[in-house]
Amino acid sequence: MMNLEDIFNRTNILDISFFNFRNAITACYFADRDLRILKVNDNFRSFFPVLGNVSNVYFPNVLEQLGVEASFIDSFSSQLETNGHVLIPHIPIKIEGEDRVFSLMSTYTQDPSFSYLNGVQGQFVDRTAEWELRREREQLLEDKLRDRDLIEEKTRQLERIADRLAKYLSPQIYNSIFSGKSEAADPLARKNLTIFFSDIEGFTDISDGMEPERLSFFINTYLSEMSNIAIEHGGTIDKFIGDAILVFFGDPETEGDRNDALKCVRMALRMRERVRELETVWHDNGISKPLKVRMGINSGYCTVGNFGSEHRLEYTVLGSPVNLASRLQTAAEADTILISESTYMLIGDDADCRRMDDMRLKGFARPVGCYRLDGLREADGTVGPMTRVGRHVAVNIPDRRRIREAIEELRRIEQDLRHHVPSE
Repeated sequence: MMNLEDIFNRTNILDISFFNFRNAITACYFADRDLRILKVNDNFRSFFPVLGNVSNVYFPNVLEQLGVEASFIDSFSSQLETNGHVLIPHIPIKIEGEDRVFSLMSTYTQDPSFSYLNGVQGQFVDRTAEWELRREREQLLEDKLRDRDLIEEKTRQLERIADRLAKYLSPQIYNSIFSGKSEAADPLARKNLTIFFSDIEGFTDISDGMEPERLSFFINTYLSEMSNIAIEHGGTIDKFIGDAILVFFGDPETEGDRNDALKCVRMALRMRERVRELETVWHDNGISKPLKVRMGINSGYCTVGNFGSEHRLEYTVLGSPVNLASRLQTAAEADTILISESTYMLIGDDADCRRMDDMRLKGFARPVGCYRLDGLREADGTVGPMTRVGRHVAVNIPDRRRIREAIEELRRIEQDLRHHVPSE
């Protein structure tokens, strides 16, 4: 009985079986079971012109001649033998000085009728453009990550700068700049402000001969505590001049002329109280002489905004009211607060003040009237409408407008006491 192999011409059968690869866009080859190349298509020759005539050439030697790394060649042979097929997705090959990337797909073929079709069929796929796109994408990703890291580092640097800058600016001015509202605050403006000046009496004598470390501790503690109080009361800290402090109320935020003035005098009273509380701290650190602070407060229309040069600007206040506050502070006795008539007109109903003799102050042609501020007669101040001590109730009503409040408080106390009265 005649086999099909005896009927058909071997060369013709190989040509027919290779017909589909002849016009493929990939580089195709067919080899026998011993990996001897029997046929290649035209693209194989155009892809790898360096190979020349590859007929009857051992395929691993072809790979070696193409400059394929030994690891890829070993992987090809071992996978083909183990699995019957192999896929190597990335094979870099330099062709005529150009770096190219190919993938290699190969598999065993079997045909029961034609034994000479049992061999290895495979193809190289040029993936250079794809890998270049992938490399560009990876590079873009790396650039993006690098840019993100750079942005994060710059952001951290800006945060550190902002934190340092915050120590040089009043919180209100700092918030105005970093909230994007600074443009609105840039033009100069005329505003009715309440100005506060303070300094330590005899500071030069106190600090003379003091060690730098002790002087630094003393002045930094004092200014830090006073700054905290100013911020708590909503004041805008203008500047420190040695031991002197300039604070103003009414810009960039205001609660109205009267409330701005009230906040300022509350701040001044609290500062004076805090200085007394700090005497123990300073005494423990070798500063035995009691500190006395002088303060001056004035209200009036000032020019407020950025002053300076193109190299350095300072957000500050200028005008006669500022000068008067400074002169009142200089004229004040130790541990006292002097306020001007304009400030007294705003807070007089709530302030415990004593009229002082008119003063002749430097820079002012006429005598200036002023008051000594001793305290406030507010419900949230030092004296309330009522106190209760043990079994006794003392009623103190400094303002007739608080009588109804006092009556209601007495009723609540009566109800509370009824719970403690023994039943008969």
